[in-house]
Amino acid sequence: MCGNNMSVPLLTDAVTVPGEERETAAVIFLHGLGDTGHGWAESLSAIRLPYVKYICPHAPRIPVTLNMRMVMPSWFDLMGLSPDAPEDEAGIKKAAESIKSIIEHEVKSGIPANRIILGGFSQGGALSLYTALTCQQKLAGVVGLSCWLPLHKTFPQAASGVNKDIAILQCHGESDPMVPVRFGNLTSEKLKSMLNPSKIQFKTYPGVMHSSCEEEMTAVHDFMQKMLPRV
Repeated sequence: MCGNNMSVPLLTDAVTVPGEERETAAVIFLHGLGDTGHGWAESLSAIRLPYVKYICPHAPRIPVTLNMRMVMPSWFDLMGLSPDAPEDEAGIKKAAESIKSIIEHEVKSGIPANRIILGGFSQGGALSLYTALTCQQKLAGVVGLSCWLPLHKTFPQAASGVNKDIAILQCHGESDPMVPVRFGNLTSEKLKSMLNPSKIQFKTYPGVMHSSCEEEMTAVHDFMQKMLPRV
């Protein structure tokens, strides 16, 4: 697998922002429903660390129940956005395995798992949280923007335990109409109940809807710099 992107389907057309120096760390960032990796690659380029590689894969195109079965980029099917909505358990688990294969590829290419941050926005943030909690490799941290924890009722039993001390930065717009800030808060409380609560940050931004803002991206930069220091 080492050096061969063909064996990791999501890497074949992922948007990758290479490091300006020798790459000693990586950030894998997952976009939201209906989006692609291009926009987030651009946003991350603006706050990049020179020794970090940023990988922004594109989700496969599938019919999405929430959007009248329209075919669009989606990491897994979505039936609803409330905490008690039915969930695509098989799709979530399959998507998590796809992201774990990117992590494994980077490890085999020379970047240790503890120098890799998983992140994402909305559905991508949800998948990054689920993937990190069920991963067998110890990661550097997770960034979850405007998101929630999928299959939350299966935790803490579903957690691998490897990342029980992981640092998590959650950010959420207080005026989010799509994924209300209350869901983000419930997710934060769930994470604190099963992980080291001192490592969980939940930052909210007044007036921000289902999007990001400059203040939030500064927080993301600072978190990445702290968890992925220069070596």
